[in-house]
Amino acid sequence: MTYTIAPVSPHPALESLPVTHIPDEEHLDNIKTQLDLVLLALESIAPVSSEAMLQSATQLGLDSIVADRVSLWRLRQSNPHRKGQSGRKKLDVEEARALTLISCDLAQQHHTEIRQAIALLEQLTEQNRAPHQEPILGDYLDKFQNTYQDRMDEDDIPSPDTLTHLALKLLIDLLFYGTHQGSRRLWSALLDRSLLD
Repeated sequence: MTYTIAPVSPHPALESLPVTHIPDEEHLDNIKTQLDLVLLALESIAPVSSEAMLQSATQLGLDSIVADRVSLWRLRQSNPHRKGQSGRKKLDVEEARALTLISCDLAQQHHTEIRQAIALLEQLTEQNRAPHQEPILGDYLDKFQNTYQDRMDEDDIPSPDTLTHLALKLLIDLLFYGTHQGSRRLWSALLDRSLLD
C-alpha cells in the first residue's frame, strides 16, 4: 500500500500573509526599513527586548527563521539606514513576513501600554499641549529619538520635529497592528508602501 503525504509548509503562520507580488530589491529595502522602525517604536513604548522578540518567534513557530540574537540582529541590520556595513544581509520575503508577525504579536502583548499612550496623546491634542508634557509620551519620544540617532547613519537622521512626527505616527500604527487582523494590516501596508516609495 502506498501513502501520499501532502506537503506541509515549514512555517504555517506565514500563510496568513499572502504575497500578492514579489517586491524587487528596492521595494524590499523600503519594507525592511519600515519593519525596523516598527520594532524601534515597540522598544520605545514597552519593555520589548531582543529576548522578547526571540520568544515571540518561538511561540509563532518562526524560530528557524529568527533563531537567535545574531540572526535577529542581522535581519534588523538589513535596514539600509542603519550604521555600519558588517553583518548586513538581504532580507527575503519569508523573513519580512516573519518580522511582521513578530511585530504584531508584540504589539498585541503590549496593547495596554500602547492604548494608554494614545489616549494621553488624544487628551493633549485636545488641550493643545505638546506630547512631551506628559511623562509617558515624553519618555517614549526621547527613547525613540535617542535610539534612532544611535543606530542610524548620520546622513539619514531627520530633524527632531520630523522624528517626533514619525514616532507619533508609528505609535498610532502600533495600536492597529496589535489587533486581531493587525499582521494582515501591517503586511498589506508594507506591500502597498513598497510600490509607492
